[in-house]
Amino acid sequence: MSIDHRAAAVSDKIRPGQAFGALPIPDGVEALIIDASVGPLTAIHGIVPDGVSTKGTALFIPGFTGSKEDFYELFALLPGMGWDVWAYSQRGQGDSVAPKGIESYSREHTAADALEVAGIIADATGCDGIHLLGHSFGGLVAQATVIKDSQPFRSLTLMSSGPHGWPGRKADIRQRLLDSNGVDLWRLDNPDKADWPDDKLDRLQGFLRERSERTSTDQLIGAIDQLANVHDTTFEVKDTGLPVLVFHGVDDNWAWPQEWQRRMATLLGARYEIIPDAAHCPNGENPVPTAALLDDFWSKH
Repeated sequence: MSIDHRAAAVSDKIRPGQAFGALPIPDGVEALIIDASVGPLTAIHGIVPDGVSTKGTALFIPGFTGSKEDFYELFALLPGMGWDVWAYSQRGQGDSVAPKGIESYSREHTAADALEVAGIIADATGCDGIHLLGHSFGGLVAQATVIKDSQPFRSLTLMSSGPHGWPGRKADIRQRLLDSNGVDLWRLDNPDKADWPDDKLDRLQGFLRERSERTSTDQLIGAIDQLANVHDTTFEVKDTGLPVLVFHGVDDNWAWPQEWQRRMATLLGARYEIIPDAAHCPNGENPVPTAALLDDFWSKH
């Protein structure tokens, strides 16, 4: 029997929130706050529309410098296919709570958050397991989450993500952040536009600047440290027994070599797909075939 998610799920740990930034939130998507142990984590929820049977529930974890808004394009599509979809901004991202200290952003902490959020969603909706998706850095968090406890999940999807890092990865960005005296990464990367008024930036650039302003420097450094971790989790993920999908855009050369992603999929016995006309962010660069792929994979598990 399918579960009715057509009304916003409400529990003592989920409450109404506000859309963050200038990007328009898609129709049928609501902004929420999830009260986790670390504090309020902001979330979005794509509600299956009336007349559509709910197939299942999925949770999305954003990547480095990202936030829940990265999934707007997919959340405009997946509910109409029958998927009750959720995403949250991780601790320190965008408008979520940002504890102090780089140590607050270890893999243990970020995985614990994901596991707790999944449990809160499962309790609120009564769903029979959650399909977990992580994008890029979020894929590392997702892997650590299912290794910690795979029981709440039906499957794992790794979008533009890989098996491990390497020494010195993003060390230049890490040092710039340490030396920045609080200047956010967008301004460090765009010094010529740092002081432009909002109306001189287009909507996307305005959003990226606002998100960067609100993102914790400690979070970025902690994420870089996770991205540089050389520990390969492939066989630990395989031991969970979860079905796995690994995919990326055809032009993705951003975070992990494509060959690493293909090899990881082979070792996992995972499904491996490449999205055309996309690079590191097929969720936004080519959302229609990305949504179709997710629908096909999740429907089989």
